Amino acid sequence: MMNIQASVGYMFLSALCFASMSGCVKAAHLRGIPVLEILAARALVSLTLSYLDIRRKGISPWGHNKPLLFARGVVGTIALVCVFYAVTILPLAEATLIQYLYPLFTSLMAYFLIKEKIHISTMVCIGLSLMGLLIMIQPNFLFGAILQESEPLSKLGVSFALLGALGSGLAYVFIRQLSTTENPSVIIFYFPFVALPVACLLLRDNFILPQDLETWILLLLVGVFTQIAQFCLTMAIKLEKAAKATAFSYVQVIFSTLIGWIFFSEIPSSKTFLGALFIIGGALVNLRSAQQK
Repeated sequence: MMNIQASVGYMFLSALCFASMSGCVKAAHLRGIPVLEILAARALVSLTLSYLDIRRKGISPWGHNKPLLFARGVVGTIALVCVFYAVTILPLAEATLIQYLYPLFTSLMAYFLIKEKIHISTMVCIGLSLMGLLIMIQPNFLFGAILQESEPLSKLGVSFALLGALGSGLAYVFIRQLSTTENPSVIIFYFPFVALPVACLLLRDNFILPQDLETWILLLLVGVFTQIAQFCLTMAIKLEKAAKATAFSYVQVIFSTLIGWIFFSEIPSSKTFLGALFIIGGALVNLRSAQQK
């Protein structure tokens, strides 16, 4: 029972930190900092902390399956760029909800790449998730103007969010494969190790030097919140089965909604709440099935 309580506590803190990270990304971008520069700052902080963690454990940072580790880093970098762009374009609640479609993509990628069986519960999850997405974006060819009580979501923002979820799903498949041979700290290390030079190369001359202390702090907090969130997520899964622990990660949607409302005056529409019921409901059906196996 104590393990369960501790796991839930770590999971809630992880969700809060991930939501706070998204809020810092949005705030930094509103202060004129390019997304790629925010990514580079996040990667620099994470790379430093990850390397210190590896040195403390006395293990090699390079791992065994280097091609797959690099592939995980590249896919993760592309996914995070898309997630960051989505956060700057869409309200935080909507961007977070669409990001939580990643279990759908993880299941499909696992089926095609490593031949994992798709169970009935996963098919239910996919169906409910797609229905939730359609309710949120309400394409005219399906809904017309029936439910359009608010401004439609940005197509560009939705596209970035979906690409971020797709990349996250593929990254999780790589992590599943790597977890059999690699230390978790090494897997975490490769992500910023790849992301930092990629972000710097793509940023080129678009670097903007922050002009005030608040912006520097926001950039620092993007990396710090991410690192704390990853640590808490790892501890939650260590103390309890992954399916049970990650079931509580969906509280991040609530935290993101509150942060968006308090700091950015973003009030979700009724279609967002309805879509959330389908997306989160589908994910919980899938997780419930995993718990029973």
